[in-house]
Amino acid sequence: MKKYYFLFFFLFFLNKSFAEEKIVYLDVNFLLSKSEAGIYINNELKKINDKNIEEYKKIENSLKSEEEKLLKQKNILKENEFNDKANKLREKYKSYQILQNTKNNDLKKIRDDSGNQILKVINEILAEYSTKNKISLVIKKKNVVIGKTELDITKNILDLLNNKIKKVELK
Repeated sequence: MKKYYFLFFFLFFLNKSFAEEKIVYLDVNFLLSKSEAGIYINNELKKINDKNIEEYKKIENSLKSEEEKLLKQKNILKENEFNDKANKLREKYKSYQILQNTKNNDLKKIRDDSGNQILKVINEILAEYSTKNKISLVIKKKNVVIGKTELDITKNILDLLNNKIKKVELK
């Protein structure tokens, strides 16, 4: 009987784990938008987008004026001549759409590439930070339902990121 008490006591009360796992979380979107490099990228992308929009407006106005001019000449021109001009106008519109899609895809590629550059730096910082602070696991904040605010390392990483990189080369 004493053996059972000893076994019960041993298994139930002395089953403590002495290893401590440290888990923290990080808001990556906050880092990408509020870091100095992220703000720089967003401003540069906005400038490129505004320039593209300005160009789009000029082309659209040109196409509209050509269309209005063609519609005014509809009764004057022969049917074949009118159809030829209408087809040319449609081709110009298609080329405008292709240009617009190309520029939008280029802008998206620049955004993705620059974001990936920042993420590489963040990963380097996280690797160094986690070994220095004996962190076992870093989770994205969007995957955390609830957690202590002491476990949020976003501000610390933001400071380290701002010290390491100020702006990113846009390609």
